[in-house]
Order: sequence, then C-alpha cells, then structure tokens
Amino acid sequence: MEVRRTALVPFSAATMFDLIEAAEHYPSFLPWCVGATVRERDETVVVADIHVNYRNVRFDFTTRNPKHRPDFMAITLERGPFRRFEGDWRLQELAPDACKIEFALRYDFESSLLGRLASPVFDRIANTLVDAFVARAEQVKDNANPPSPPPVP
Repeated sequence: MEVRRTALVPFSAATMFDLIEAAEHYPSFLPWCVGATVRERDETVVVADIHVNYRNVRFDFTTRNPKHRPDFMAITLERGPFRRFEGDWRLQELAPDACKIEFALRYDFESSLLGRLASPVFDRIANTLVDAFVARAEQVKDNANPPSPPPVP
C-alpha cells in the first residue's frame, strides 16, 4: 500500500514538525494510538514505540526516524508486524505562518492473521494522518490563544 497526502496549512513548518515529531503526545489526539513511548531522541533521530488499538485490532511497532528540523523526517521500521514500512514527512515553509506538508508512506503487512486484520485498519489510519495533525495544530493554537472574555457591561 502507498499513501501520499499534501496539504497547505496556516501553520509554520516548525510548528507542524514539532507536532509530528512528538510521538509521546499521539495518544492525546490520535484515537487509534493507545500508547507511545519515545525511546531515543536527539537532533538527528527520534525512536518511538507506538501502540495501536483500533476497532479491537491491536498491534505495536517501533520506528527509527532520521530527521532534520523543521523540514524533513524519514519513517523507518525498527520492529513490528510489517513486511515493509517506510516513508517521510516533508515540510516546506511558505510564510512565517504557512507551510506545505507532503506525507508519503509505503507499507505492507506480513502474511499473517494479524496482517489481514490490521491492513484495512492501518489503511484508514494512514489516510487520515495529515488531517489529524492539522486538527491538532488548530487545537493547540486555540488553547494557546483562548477567546477574550466578553466585555463587562
């Protein structure tokens, strides 16, 4: 399976990159992610364990993601039920408050019962990832800038 998504968003590349890279926060806004642990992080790589439970299909995987903030993060599989799992996030700054996101992911599950069950589940997850991160950026922005209270009469 191959997924490609592109979006123009009203957020900086750095803002979007930081949301994408922060796997430890995935359970708070990705409904299929029931746990995430960052095992390693430095300026060049982030390694994370991701725990999926979507429609009672459960599996875990670990990615090792080389990165260059704020414009690029590769996605590579370290461990999991995939035969192939690779992709990348590319972020192009268009203005201080706008960027272009390009997401590509290529994956195939191992030939197993889990693979047959997880494949359609993961297809849905992969196809909605960009939208989920854009929604998260909007939520974070709204929480950082709460509406002003109404004027006192």
